[in-house]
Amino acid sequence: MADQTLFITPAPITFEQIENMLAPDQQLALSPESLALIEKCRNYLDQKIESQEDPIYGITTGFGSLCNRTISKEDLSQLQVNLVISHACGIGQTVEPEIVRLMLILKAYGLSLGNSGVQTLTVQRLLDLYNNNILPEVRQLGSLGASGDLAPLAHLVLPLLGRGKVLYQNKVQPAVNVLFQLDLQGFSLKSKEGLALLNGTQFMSAHGVLVLLKAFKLLRLADITGAISLEAFNGRLDPFHDLIHQIRPHPGQIETANNIRAILKGSKLIDKPGKAVQDPYSFRCIPQVHGAAKDTVRYAAEVVLREINSVTDNPTIFPDEDLILSGGNFHGEPLAFVLDFIAIALAELGNIAERRLYRLIAGQRGLPEFLVAHPGLNSGFMIPQYAAASVVSQNKQLCTPSSVDSITSSNEQEDHVSMGANAATKALRVVKNVENILAIELMAGCQALEFRGIENTSPFLQSIIKEYRQTVPYVEEDVLMYELVDNSLRFVQNHHFHLPG
Repeated sequence: MADQTLFITPAPITFEQIENMLAPDQQLALSPESLALIEKCRNYLDQKIESQEDPIYGITTGFGSLCNRTISKEDLSQLQVNLVISHACGIGQTVEPEIVRLMLILKAYGLSLGNSGVQTLTVQRLLDLYNNNILPEVRQLGSLGASGDLAPLAHLVLPLLGRGKVLYQNKVQPAVNVLFQLDLQGFSLKSKEGLALLNGTQFMSAHGVLVLLKAFKLLRLADITGAISLEAFNGRLDPFHDLIHQIRPHPGQIETANNIRAILKGSKLIDKPGKAVQDPYSFRCIPQVHGAAKDTVRYAAEVVLREINSVTDNPTIFPDEDLILSGGNFHGEPLAFVLDFIAIALAELGNIAERRLYRLIAGQRGLPEFLVAHPGLNSGFMIPQYAAASVVSQNKQLCTPSSVDSITSSNEQEDHVSMGANAATKALRVVKNVENILAIELMAGCQALEFRGIENTSPFLQSIIKEYRQTVPYVEEDVLMYELVDNSLRFVQNHHFHLPG
């Protein structure tokens, strides 16, 4: 249970704060500072509509290629309602609840910065959905990542109009029924609000945040599984010597080598004599590959963090400057690039892990074939490697960049789009695939290390493996491997994997 209400303020939000917001039963509220910014902007907009005769895009005009159609003042509210209803055209499967929760957080935060012209009640209703765990049904497909994530965001805010479906108390049901039950009905949009709600990059950025939160942990886990596999394969520690990495000082590379040395500190196996002169690249180049993935993910995190702290709807309102400007902050190109990049980096993390896995089951360096005492009678870890290889191959297919594509839309008004939403959903599939690959490497690495003597590895790894063995046992003869893989995946998902030092 959450201990207290967290307040949304104008200050930049961090990944750590978002993780805290995502805690079960966490309640969110608008700070006095945010309330003042929202009200100031809305009051300015109301005054501007009354005093200005010239058309204002999306406020007193139609949208997209219909921007030259002027709308009468009495129809301004209906214009916004029509926008939401017509744009709720997502297709495909529904996105997972954690993405929807992130979308609600990020949309509420963006609108609270005071440049969007929404009512206070509009932002509060988004928080009402979040605080009551009412999760709108949002579809995966339909956004071009250009005029924001129009279709997914339309589905996200349909419940504000008493429309669409929501997941509430583990049941998908009409939003209007849930809102009536909780006395949250009686809400209508004002001028500009539909556009403020639908323009924005919160579908892409929600995926980016979730992918990064998973990636931060997987980068730590990969160093641990890599160290276990190195021990089990009777590999050398020489390639992790600090001097090698100081003369090619990529930060992630230096960090990875430091991590491996710290993880293996105190091991009797790593200093054992009689090792091969060189190890295969999947072991020897762990610092270079894992390190490059770390550096890539960190660059992507900078972009995503900047994005979630931005105003990405249109037009944007500047009360102090007496300006309403129509621009392109909703275009998803910055996110599209880094979401493609994250997917590539994480796919390589899985790729090299699968190669280490293959070496462990190949009957090399004194290990039994397929990591069982009696191969032939038993297939052992033969097929988990198949499964990992299959997922690695799928990741390669998913890493075809989305950001290089564009299809003209809206009668050529929107003639270049980012396809960032497709990059986002692909990146999430890749990171989940990598979770499975590393879960299989962990399972095989621990199995292989049994043949070297778990008691001979480092104290840190002994502690990890002892805890792991409570979930996944040593395999003496053939068992239902999918059950062990599932258990290993749960361990990976639920463990924090803090590194030594």
